[in-house]
Amino acid sequence: MGRKVTLATCSLNQWALDFDGNVLRILKSIEIAKSKGAKYRLGPELEICGYGCADHFYESDTLLHCFQVLKDLLESPVTQNIICDVGMPIMHHSVRYNCRVLFLNKKILLIRPKMLLANHGNNREFRWYSPWSQHVEEYFLPRMIQDVTGQVTVPFGDAVLSTKDTCIGSEICAELPHITHHRVANPHVDMGLDGVEIFTNSSASYHELRKADQRVNLVKSATTKSGGIYLFANQKGCDGDRLYYDGCSMIAINGDIVAHGAQFSLDDVEVVTATLDLEDVRSYRGERCHPHMEYEHKPYQRIKVDFSLSDCKDIYLPTHQPVDWGFHCPEEEISLGPACWLWDYLRRSGQAGFLLPLSGGVDSASSACIVYSMCELLCKAVHDGNAQVLEDVQRVVSDGSYRPEDPRELCGRLFTTCYMASENSSTGTRDRARALATQIGSNHLNINIDMAVKGMLGIFSIVMGKWPKFRANGGCRRENLALQNVQARVRMVLAYLFAQLSLWAQGKPGGLLVLGSANVDESLTGYFTKYDCSSADINPIGGIGKMDLKRFLQYCIEHFQLTALTSIVAAPPTAELEPLIDGQVSQTDEADMGMTYSELSVIGKLRKIAKCGPYSLFCKLIHSWRETYSPLQVAAKVKRFFRMYSVNRHKMTTVTPSYHAESYGPDDNRFDLRPFLYNTKWSLQFRCIDQEVSLLCCWF
Repeated sequence: MGRKVTLATCSLNQWALDFDGNVLRILKSIEIAKSKGAKYRLGPELEICGYGCADHFYESDTLLHCFQVLKDLLESPVTQNIICDVGMPIMHHSVRYNCRVLFLNKKILLIRPKMLLANHGNNREFRWYSPWSQHVEEYFLPRMIQDVTGQVTVPFGDAVLSTKDTCIGSEICAELPHITHHRVANPHVDMGLDGVEIFTNSSASYHELRKADQRVNLVKSATTKSGGIYLFANQKGCDGDRLYYDGCSMIAINGDIVAHGAQFSLDDVEVVTATLDLEDVRSYRGERCHPHMEYEHKPYQRIKVDFSLSDCKDIYLPTHQPVDWGFHCPEEEISLGPACWLWDYLRRSGQAGFLLPLSGGVDSASSACIVYSMCELLCKAVHDGNAQVLEDVQRVVSDGSYRPEDPRELCGRLFTTCYMASENSSTGTRDRARALATQIGSNHLNINIDMAVKGMLGIFSIVMGKWPKFRANGGCRRENLALQNVQARVRMVLAYLFAQLSLWAQGKPGGLLVLGSANVDESLTGYFTKYDCSSADINPIGGIGKMDLKRFLQYCIEHFQLTALTSIVAAPPTAELEPLIDGQVSQTDEADMGMTYSELSVIGKLRKIAKCGPYSLFCKLIHSWRETYSPLQVAAKVKRFFRMYSVNRHKMTTVTPSYHAESYGPDDNRFDLRPFLYNTKWSLQFRCIDQEVSLLCCWF
């Protein structure tokens, strides 16, 4: 009697609308799965077209090309003698659904539509899809598919596959963790009670700091409840926007992880397989579960499949045993996730490298270290035999014979840094920027912007007849702010000029992508100049808080031996846009903002995650900050934050696309949807705070 099954799940670096590339990666994953003896292969959510197609899902072309790819998959000899489970959008009765298509030997077994849609955070699935209810209908196949399968209709809905030796049921992404009052929640519960032994989940789950363990615990919990085998597949990489899908495909049995893939990897195709004993599931359930006596559960329609996942001669086949999962610390996540995202963006953009204005501060140093980490990963991948990475590197550097071995040398080819000095810049920041550039090996430029700044001010003075002054020289606040902004904006213009032409000047082909380096906390308050050098092509740290970045740099000191970072971490953050006093910096970020970066991080989490307005924020902070600030001081900080936030919210409409890493990010594109024209007085809200302050002062 066959009892052992070999199953495969995978993480694929799919790219939205790259149908030719996506199908090659799907076929490669199936080929690898078969080579390892697997009889079932699960792929990521919407893998045929890519998860991030957004409003392209509205287009009939997207549906058409998905069916064309499905036809190619059905006809390919690679897909024979293995149950293939692929993801694509399908229109049924003029309604779009996010679906799994399960097929075997040129026959479609089942189309399983998603029943619980993801509609939180960065997800907007209700915009493009409708959820399916718990029933099964017949779906009429397009003629191009009928010609291959010989089928006119196939089952469409919430059914399960019944092979000769086991039963398989599907979940899709949010159906695993979803909490609802409806019975459709967590289909694996009802499926398990109805005798399904193998659960599958195809996902497009994106990276956030400190999130990986949640995903693993959900998978373990799903089979701890009532036993079973659980396969989890996830997309990986940057498929065309701010998100990085972080893999972690895994296989579990009876609450234990037995095989898993990497969270961060440069491999476009990663297949995870495991051989497991179905009798272990049955024994586990036999002791713990008596569904017909204790529970009401939904009976599932079974699709009979004349196929076995096991072999009757499997007694000598070893099974996979539980493994420990070592999670990355947040500093490692920052080092790896944005680095992989940058590489995907660079190789798919057709550009020849990056340019970063390197100021000598924590933020730009963090962006530089992420690029260096990318170079480390590339060299390691080539050393480990990743032919795709080698081919991509050679194409980016325009040298078909090049083989990267030293991260510093590769950094010099891919990465240009520039220190843009003005009369307000200190020698300390200049020296720190130069020292870091030397240690990571970037092509470093020293640029003085004073001539450009004076030229712009000269134009203004000719037209208006006045020359503005800094506050330190007798100017007013408006003059002071304008003079700071013109310096910042000149840096942006020069950054793009050098990005476009610096390789041309060296006789090399291509251009450079400009990197930004504004952190998530600065974006919260708008503490940056609109269209300054934070305005770039992409920003690897725009979703990361200042405190996490400081800890990340400390990690880089130890992990990469970048000792130049020591002085950068120790220096107070400063924009260096106001005149120096006796050669020393007179302006610091935290003094300008009226609060520390640590305080901003707390406020950011309460505003976004806890959904606090000004009054609720005050009510929470008077308790958590009671050892540090009086209620009056807390009220002043809350009011200052919301004034700054509302005055500067318009800046988020043009902020550089940033790597999404933090659950309290203020990204206006789709994660944090708010107005950008506020009544900045917050009159009623602030009156409520003042009333509470008065009462608290009376009590104490």
